[in-house]
Amino acid sequence: MPRLNRSDWYDLARDTNWTLRYVSDEEAFPEDLSGTHRVSAGSWLAWDEPYKIGYREYVHNQVTKDTTTYSVRSATARSKIFENLDPGWKSAILAHYGAITMPEYLASIGEARMGRFGRAAAWRNTATFGTLDEVRHGQIQAFFPHGSIGKEPRSDWALKAFHTDNWIVLAVRQLFDDMFVANDAASLALQLTFTLETGFTNLQFLGMAADALDVGDIEFGSLISSIQTDEARHAQQGEPTIRVLIENGHKEYAQFLIDHMFWRSWRVFALLTGLSMDYYTPLEHRTMSFKEFMDEWVIKQFADQFRDFGLDHAWYWDEFVAELNWYHHAIHLGVWNWRPTVWWNPDAGVSRAEREWLEAKYPGWNRTFGGYWDVIGDNVRAGRIADTFPETLPLVCNLCQLPIVRPAGVEAGHLDSPEPLRHVHDGRTYLFCSRPCKWIFTERPERFAGHLSLVDRFLLGRISPPDLGGVLAYMGLSEAEQGQDATGYAWAHEPAATNGARVRP
Repeated sequence: MPRLNRSDWYDLARDTNWTLRYVSDEEAFPEDLSGTHRVSAGSWLAWDEPYKIGYREYVHNQVTKDTTTYSVRSATARSKIFENLDPGWKSAILAHYGAITMPEYLASIGEARMGRFGRAAAWRNTATFGTLDEVRHGQIQAFFPHGSIGKEPRSDWALKAFHTDNWIVLAVRQLFDDMFVANDAASLALQLTFTLETGFTNLQFLGMAADALDVGDIEFGSLISSIQTDEARHAQQGEPTIRVLIENGHKEYAQFLIDHMFWRSWRVFALLTGLSMDYYTPLEHRTMSFKEFMDEWVIKQFADQFRDFGLDHAWYWDEFVAELNWYHHAIHLGVWNWRPTVWWNPDAGVSRAEREWLEAKYPGWNRTFGGYWDVIGDNVRAGRIADTFPETLPLVCNLCQLPIVRPAGVEAGHLDSPEPLRHVHDGRTYLFCSRPCKWIFTERPERFAGHLSLVDRFLLGRISPPDLGGVLAYMGLSEAEQGQDATGYAWAHEPAATNGARVRP
């Protein structure tokens, strides 16, 4: 075979299958794990991945990438690059590692499920490579921050985070349990590889790699670029799965799965990437705003694929587009206010020059959010730091697990209603931040009803003592790990002119 062209043997080797004799299809591919029985076994033979690779090529490519990336890590470990990074960018890195490292490993469970229960041999072959990819991604993103523990002890949250009940982790873990761990193969193909990876993380890694190199963080830029090249390949499992479902009369089901996970992915993407792009990245290195990034890569590029497949925009599309103007700004304000509850130092990102940039990118930002920061700045300058912390826990959405936030002048709940969105299921009242979150819950309440939000746990007496100290202990945050303002409030004390540069401590 080494003497043959890949095209001479690939389809034969990839499509090796067998006829079951000792067990039924249902026993070999149980619907709860496979999710493929809407379509006949013969119809799944049309599944064909666009990116083709053999094991020999795969190993060669991965060894080359690992050699390059780990060499960069070895070189930068002996330098002062990390110490000299902007404090906001360091926070973006810490947030990324804590929220993403363990989910990369969880994604290997999802890929392995497709590798075993995907109905087409070609699909199982591709997913096997995807499983190896995700194991690699978890390992490399645990190794890199481990090497930085001596410089930033909170780097250990790359491993620690998912073993705590931190509120950010509760939200991220609930999302990825829904998407990776408690899902069938067909749903994984549409929700993990198409919706999350093609639509969000692939784009996030492209943007973060570019920003990292602009900031001078060669190590993180090399790491993210190495991961993104894997994502671009195994993310393509979604396309052939969508085509098989639609061609066999199941467009509505495919649409539901994508609509469900697009909104869930958007919520966490806004939290992690929105804050990093518009507040944590140094102003002089911002190439585009988060909204511009989403307009270009999600609304124009990714959404075009909906039409290519004959799918429609989600029914909540207008609500999603409207949120691009304000949602991540509101979440950022909440994260900064509750900074002791996260494992990084939130960067306020509201120096004079940064506020001018925010107003230019988001007309009306000063009117909507600037007033809050004016009051916070006054309290900081007067030495009233205690007044910059909230006194109570916020309302939390029972679907996405994130605080229920709204722009100034609009209360929690639907934008047209002053009341939070509610739903009663089995005698328990659930609150939601948006119509899509409520819709996802009510479509499959048995999937989400048993989960307890941080506020639920507080009200049930699971957090003791019932105060901020008790909450921080419950989240696993020692005093040394609790977040502080990234620049030591330098933005509130900046001199009259800063020439557009970021204020540093």
